[in-house]
Amino acid sequence: MKALVLAAGEGTRMRPLTASTPKPLLLTAGKPFLEHTFGALRGAGVDEAFVLAGWMEDRLRERFRDGSALGIKITYLEQKERRGTAHAIGMAANEMTDDFICVNGDIVVKAETVQGLLRFQEKHPRNIITVVEVPNPREFGVITVGKDDLVTAIDEKPERPAGNLANAGLYLFSPEIFSAIARTPASPRGEFEITDTLRLLLPESKVSAFVSKAPWVDVGRPWDLLRANELLLKGLQPSMKGELEPLATLKGPVSVGEGTVIRNGSYIIGPVSIGKYCDIGPNCYIRPSTTVGDHCKVGAGVELKNSIVMDRSHVPHQNYVGDSIIGEKCNLGAGTKVANLRLDERTIRCTIRGERVDTGSRKLGVIMGDNVKTGINCTIDVGTVIGENSFIGPGASVRGYVEPYSWIL
Repeated sequence: MKALVLAAGEGTRMRPLTASTPKPLLLTAGKPFLEHTFGALRGAGVDEAFVLAGWMEDRLRERFRDGSALGIKITYLEQKERRGTAHAIGMAANEMTDDFICVNGDIVVKAETVQGLLRFQEKHPRNIITVVEVPNPREFGVITVGKDDLVTAIDEKPERPAGNLANAGLYLFSPEIFSAIARTPASPRGEFEITDTLRLLLPESKVSAFVSKAPWVDVGRPWDLLRANELLLKGLQPSMKGELEPLATLKGPVSVGEGTVIRNGSYIIGPVSIGKYCDIGPNCYIRPSTTVGDHCKVGAGVELKNSIVMDRSHVPHQNYVGDSIIGEKCNLGAGTKVANLRLDERTIRCTIRGERVDTGSRKLGVIMGDNVKTGINCTIDVGTVIGENSFIGPGASVRGYVEPYSWIL
């Protein structure tokens, strides 16, 4: 079976992390995010994936090439003009002549979920939308399911949801979806949405709902990447391809890449993924659900917890980083500390695209773009977003939103 992976968006809600890196390549559980999707498809028996790319398409091609290294054939389709999900799926009409899987490129999907969808298809030979139960249905497309698993209504981000089943962004379509796309009207914002296409098929009883009980994350905003990282790390297999000095301690599943040195006094509790050619320790503490990229430094007196440190970044001296994302090529000065819990323990708000958003998380540190440098003894408050290429001077205290290319002295 073939799959279509939708990965053309710019990921503007993920800024500053996507300022210079396409969203599908953001580091998650030791791999680019999209690589986990390919693994899930391959594990479910899908042997060919068509990737609909747009934003920084060349970076995707360079990273995944033809897919032979991943055990799946990858072909790229380019979407130069982004006009909604139905428009995107319609671009694959010439390639999909049989039933095919379609998956949003920004959701966590496991092989068992895809397998469950395929088993469901055996008794429901029509277009299928995967749905999941969510606590906050107003933020998603809400699906109403009636008799015989038929979808009876689709409501996008309703003020008063009829239920708590949300569109999970994983579908199984028959080729008839393309004729329905051709007669889909534009939305009020001028885009063609796949949910509008599916509404056209509801009166004909041609849309079913597969209710998945598997853990699910929609990576729409930066803090969602931490949730995805935690979920994907749960399946981590221990691996030691680097050097472990005799007085270092590893507990639980820890994966260490080639060329990496774990120095004496380091104490690491998995699941933790550490990339290639890193220098870890001495005397550091890395706690669960942490991913460290390639060519990174985690030095003496440093504590990392539930965080992502991307490639070529240094957290070298007496730093605390919890529940945070550190972009590529960042350097934290000695004594830089990140707060991750409000004193009143309420959920933390972040500024994304000029809007203050409740993250729903009690613990969240910093979202730091690429090429950020901090001086010694900086303090970074909870939920702070620091734009790329910023400089935070010695002893500075920052909170809220820091514009890209800022100098704070």
